[in-house]
Amino acid sequence: MARELIDCHCHLSANEFTQDIDDVLLRAKKTGVKALVAVTEGASEFEKVIQLSKIYPGFVFPCFGIHPLQGSGKDLHSVKVQDLEPFLPLFQKHRDNIVAIGEIGLDFTPWNVHSRSAAKATIATMKELGIGQALLHNFAGKPSVAMEGVQAGFSFSFPPAVSKNEQRAKLIRQIPLEHICLETDSPALGLDDHVRNEPGNITISCEYIAKVKRISPGVVMEVTTQNALRLFPRLKT
Repeated sequence: MARELIDCHCHLSANEFTQDIDDVLLRAKKTGVKALVAVTEGASEFEKVIQLSKIYPGFVFPCFGIHPLQGSGKDLHSVKVQDLEPFLPLFQKHRDNIVAIGEIGLDFTPWNVHSRSAAKATIATMKELGIGQALLHNFAGKPSVAMEGVQAGFSFSFPPAVSKNEQRAKLIRQIPLEHICLETDSPALGLDDHVRNEPGNITISCEYIAKVKRISPGVVMEVTTQNALRLFPRLKT
């Protein structure tokens, strides 16, 4: 069986990839990555991921979002609805090109990974809004909260860094494989905090999930790829 993996959440427009993005993507292809969902953290990255999708058609797929926390240090602040209004025309302009909306969410502490402190509120809000399909990336909530998301039809993805966290193993064991996708969240959340993460490291996530669930990496690869194609139908094109 051919190796076909989908990185459902990576930040190709990050400054860390500016100098060697071509090499990074080539390594990803050699690893077996079939498609990458390139997620933005702010409107300044929108055009960059659109350009990458044009340079690598059928491989890089843009996903527009505004990180719920903007700025840094004393200027760090939560995004409000009015902060989004100036950028809505860009969403409209590229609506036929993007595969999803994200990075979005609730961030209740300035130092958490999304949903670590807001998992229950996030899932409850999504259910109230009637959202049927969504990917909660790098999910770090309680297994009981995750199962509420599973019952609502949501999916969850995990980057390489989770392989260092036993609490996350308990979570992965409980979530059905049919609700799991793969991600790297690169350039962050690799095995080493001081080494740039890349989409090619998606195999680490795949192999770890296989180990935790005591199944073969091939099964994880096949099922998570199908999950991603179902969640992001435009990847099929």
